[in-house]
Amino acid sequence: MNTAPHTEPRRPLVDRFGRVHTDLRVSLTDRCNLRCTYCMPAEGLDWLARDSVLGDDEVVRLVRIAVERLGVRSVRLTGGEPLLRRGVVGLVGRLAALGVELSLTTNGIGLARTAAQLREAGLRRVNVSLDTLRPERFAALTRRDRIDDVFAGLAAAKAAGLDPVKINAVPVRGVNEDEIVPLVEFAVGHGYRMRFIESMPLDAQGAWERDAMVTADEILARLGERFDLVPVGRHGNAPAEEWRIAGTQAVVGVIASVTRPFCGGCDRVRLTADGQLRNCLFATEESDLRALLRGGADDDRIEEAWRTSIAGKGPGHAVNSAGFVRPERPMSAIGG
Repeated sequence: MNTAPHTEPRRPLVDRFGRVHTDLRVSLTDRCNLRCTYCMPAEGLDWLARDSVLGDDEVVRLVRIAVERLGVRSVRLTGGEPLLRRGVVGLVGRLAALGVELSLTTNGIGLARTAAQLREAGLRRVNVSLDTLRPERFAALTRRDRIDDVFAGLAAAKAAGLDPVKINAVPVRGVNEDEIVPLVEFAVGHGYRMRFIESMPLDAQGAWERDAMVTADEILARLGERFDLVPVGRHGNAPAEEWRIAGTQAVVGVIASVTRPFCGGCDRVRLTADGQLRNCLFATEESDLRALLRGGADDDRIEEAWRTSIAGKGPGHAVNSAGFVRPERPMSAIGG
């Protein structure tokens, strides 16, 4: 098997529209310890079989190929809930050694006990999902009474030196849109960075309704009633548009995937926990890198498969078109 460093000049991972892909999202597991109402049913989902999930060596090899041969510079670890993966701290250390900017998205429940270890292993940034500050509402939304664990995880992440610590919230009409301003006040007061994300048609139940989505314009209107917002814009190909709260250094971001799609500058590619490469969050087709790994393919063959997948990437997700087709996998199985 060819595992030696690639000696030829690196070619960027570019699609037919000229978009260069440097950001890799790696799902470590499809399992989750919450049952958020907008994500999955109360009974959960049929989890992937253990032997179908990539092992640590397989994850490291694929990320190494992405870094050394394809020009990937940043890696975000996702799930499901990535902190449920056994040995996650050791895996973070191995990935950080590849020289990438390493971040993680989590529900925060396991962060209090792992934040310091993750930072020492090489993790740099963390995003924590938190849709409400109210314990009773958190329990209703997630079907678990664990909000204190999330608060503890946020504090531990900041104390460990992870920077920035971002909070992600999905406002849903009639559910939690009344907390848009309080969430920002909480984040600013604790030194976290707040981001709001428009809800997307990626729930396992297929119950997403456009009318229930709180749009970016509505989010900004509510914030504008409380804060004087100064536009910052978008950093490179980052998904969030940002605004600074006047008179402070605090920044709030909005990811408007539905109403303000940013597909034209997308630089992201996704690897699922079972080794399927997805060139778009809303892709309806996948490339099976796990089969190549376990079939003895060398690095050249895996690189070729990666480039072929990205070359076939479409112009955008088409959520707003009449011909939009939902992906079969929900967000928890794709990786955020």
